Amino acid sequence: MSAYEAVKLVHILSASVLFGTGIGIAFFMLRAHLSSNKETFIAVSRYVVRADWIFTTPAVVVQFATGMWLAHALGVSYRSVWFVSVVGLFVFVGACWLPVVWIQLRLVRLARTEHGGKRFSRLMNLWIALGASALIAMLAIFYLMVTKVGLGTNLFA
Repeated sequence: MSAYEAVKLVHILSASVLFGTGIGIAFFMLRAHLSSNKETFIAVSRYVVRADWIFTTPAVVVQFATGMWLAHALGVSYRSVWFVSVVGLFVFVGACWLPVVWIQLRLVRLARTEHGGKRFSRLMNLWIALGASALIAMLAIFYLMVTKVGLGTNLFA
């Protein structure tokens, strides 16, 4: 296996971890919320936060590092529509994910005293909106990875 193939494999695996963990976290957190059971929500949310730190955080770092390495190895122009779109979407996903982690921590604390209250519901709705936005952006990144749309077109001279 060449270095390129090894890095590409790690890149694909880290993308799988990001996407799978994201979907799994969303499913379990939402199911716990919909159960209306405070203790279930608290327990699940604590595991969700741990999963984000254990799986998502390292996968984000690996994804960025391997993606940049692969782009460089392939001679991709950093000015291409494709590259700018992929990096922009990656940054957008990160901009959604960072507040989501904070919100998850806050929801665990609020669930103890205000489970189902106004502040709790407002934060839960924000968590859902940010998660859905990140999911759509990740799907767009997958689309760009497969199709390479905009790879040959530069944005800047």
